[in-house]
Amino acid sequence: CPASLAAPLTFTMLQWTRVYKGNSIFWGNASLDGRLSHLLEGLNVTQVLPLEPPETWARRRQDVNTYLLYFRQLVQLFSKERPINYTQSLCCRLGCQLFPNGTAHSFYEVTLNGTAFLSFHVPNATWERRWPGGDAVAAYAEGELMKWPKTTQDLQHFLNTTCVDILRAQSAGTGKQSSRSHAPLVLGLILGTVALLGMAVGIFLCTGGRC
Repeated sequence: CPASLAAPLTFTMLQWTRVYKGNSIFWGNASLDGRLSHLLEGLNVTQVLPLEPPETWARRRQDVNTYLLYFRQLVQLFSKERPINYTQSLCCRLGCQLFPNGTAHSFYEVTLNGTAFLSFHVPNATWERRWPGGDAVAAYAEGELMKWPKTTQDLQHFLNTTCVDILRAQSAGTGKQSSRSHAPLVLGLILGTVALLGMAVGIFLCTGGRC
């Protein structure tokens, strides 16, 4: 059904990771104004909408594959040190909205085993704990994510600029990103994986309350 004229344009990315006995399974998707734009299955990312030319997309896809492979290897390493015999399920939800009056809103939320874990406060480029009771795992993951420009300033730029520029281009009917944007569309997926890397450290090294 056509979207209401008063409804915001929305770009949303979802990334799930399930970890069990050292094995990591990835899947996810991205949607642009209600249309499926990307699919993530295992280590493979597919561009459903032709938002980038084939040669450019091939490089982006390889970048995502590299990050996911690194995450998988990291989890395998940690599981040898701290075996966990139950499933851990992580979900990243990030994106932005552009309202008819020109204002925008961006978001990044992370859940662990179905419970709010962390969120990213876009205006200040800061991570905030959502885990009940201020658990040591959440505190450690928050500290790790705050150390790196890629998970703070770069993420803020993607959500405030790149993501919103995509929507402005859609609103203008061009279907292309603004020239003001320098980060690739798929950076959002990559940043989601980088965030998971930080949380993997916390989850596997802080098991039992020790960090």
